[in-house]
Amino acid sequence: MQFEVWAPEAGSVVLCTAGGRGPMEPDPLRAGWWTAEAEAADGDRYGFSLDGGPVLPDPRSRRQPDGPDGESAVVDQDAYAWRTTWAGRGLPGAVLYELHVGTFTDAGTFDAAAARLGHLVDLGITHVSVMPVCPFPGTHGWGYEGVSLWAVHEPYGGPHALKRFVDTAHGMGLAVVLDVVHNHLGPSGNYLPAFGPYFTDTHHTPWGSAVNLDAPGSDEVRAYLLGSALAWLRDYRLDGLRLDAVHALADGRALTFLEELSTAVDALASELGRPLGLIAESDLCDPRTTTPRTEGGIGLHAQWNDDFHHALHSALTGESQGYYADFARAPLAALAKTVTSAFFHNGTYSSFRGRTHGRRVDVTRTPAHRFVGYAQTHDQIGNRALGDRLAATLPAGLQACAAALVLTGPFVPMLFMGEEWGARTPWQFFTDHTDPDLARAVRDGRRREFAEHGWTEEEIPDPQDPDTWARSCLDWSEPEREPHTRLLAWYRELIALRHALPDLSDPDLASVRVAFDEAARWLVCRRGELRIAVNLSGKPAAIPLGAGRRRGAVRVLAAWDPVGAPGVDGLLHLPPESCVVVADD
Repeated sequence: MQFEVWAPEAGSVVLCTAGGRGPMEPDPLRAGWWTAEAEAADGDRYGFSLDGGPVLPDPRSRRQPDGPDGESAVVDQDAYAWRTTWAGRGLPGAVLYELHVGTFTDAGTFDAAAARLGHLVDLGITHVSVMPVCPFPGTHGWGYEGVSLWAVHEPYGGPHALKRFVDTAHGMGLAVVLDVVHNHLGPSGNYLPAFGPYFTDTHHTPWGSAVNLDAPGSDEVRAYLLGSALAWLRDYRLDGLRLDAVHALADGRALTFLEELSTAVDALASELGRPLGLIAESDLCDPRTTTPRTEGGIGLHAQWNDDFHHALHSALTGESQGYYADFARAPLAALAKTVTSAFFHNGTYSSFRGRTHGRRVDVTRTPAHRFVGYAQTHDQIGNRALGDRLAATLPAGLQACAAALVLTGPFVPMLFMGEEWGARTPWQFFTDHTDPDLARAVRDGRRREFAEHGWTEEEIPDPQDPDTWARSCLDWSEPEREPHTRLLAWYRELIALRHALPDLSDPDLASVRVAFDEAARWLVCRRGELRIAVNLSGKPAAIPLGAGRRRGAVRVLAAWDPVGAPGVDGLLHLPPESCVVVADD
């Protein structure tokens, strides 16, 4: 087989395989590239030695059997026999479920996760959003410190196990989205700088030198990232990618990397004959992120909507620290604004940033499925001091209200694993760094960060402690007992309504209407002929839906607590911390 590597600054490159070492030759047609032919089969180890140095893993390695610091291994992509013929599944009408392979089950593998996919089918999920799976040091970690952007974390099962997972999901009708990180690579096991200018000091990021997207040598770096993204979609038959923190991509070129990526993915979708999606995590509140390229946008297919989360979280919890401050002043008003306008910060002042932020969304032209809405994510749980979920502090009724607003709202809804039954297991920040100095720096840095907010050192879990990972694994016995069983049934009921009622998947943002009472803490969202009412207060609420209606003109479709239809006075009497979905007859 042919081996190749981009190493533009090397004077010589040697291919090292089990069969021996041999020099590689410069490619006459591609500057900086080296090639060689050698016998190799699936699983055979290899690496490259630059200018007589140590054997390094392939930057485009498809497998790292011994972790990021070991040699690479050949992967025969045709060795796996796919069982499922899959036509794909697009984002409109989707319900996403964010899943971390390492904590979804105690085993922490793709095969163990695949064995639990029936639960998601029963729940009504359409898309599984898998957190990053590129290799990282040790066994346990979030995955955002990954390296070898073409490879699969071996403790999860490696590349063939990922294919089995995707194949199983497709066989159950579930699409699979993979979280990928292009804005930085982990500090440990990152050998890319030895090969070429993959990073640049032209820009600096929270992780150090930026990934080189616009400095000399960036053409090949962009090709490296593009090739990785397309390989996930083609070789593993994934249905889309979630792009981590695209606001941290330092890119000053006229044609941005994200535009190149969206163009390439759309072309691949056309070639494969199935829909492929790109979902951005972005802090910019910029509708151009998902505006089609033909209209002057970047052309990504959807973006996470943190503003909706922040407003909902503030309304539920009353928290006002950090970026919640802007939303907590009038949380129901903030929630109403995000539900109808997508972004809260759409040219408004952000006290957290100390400046005006965001841009208005044209709701008459932008479909609601351009935005993903959620009450919880890995970030919004795991980046808290104790990794506590909403279930740790909120009563079941308020969790039910959160579910109602997410699952009947205009945006593509997303759940974080275990949310559907009110999991009491935390989801904490855990690592397994093999470098003791790095492990110590991460632990001490996290403790310093939270000490500024009043936490003592002893209260902050040690990321390196195996118990921190173990505490974060889901307890699959919880759904079998109360109050989890009732909450799970509520999530199933709401998702079934979303799939059954066209009004709940209507992409017309301009048609969404919201009424609320900040002091009484109730809110009503109108979606076509449906109204979703939530009472977040500890007292009963009398919510006006319009007087003069005959009794029975409004039909209750789903209710957390027993509730009657409004009378002729038009008042809906909703119990404390409760919610209901009603329809006009």
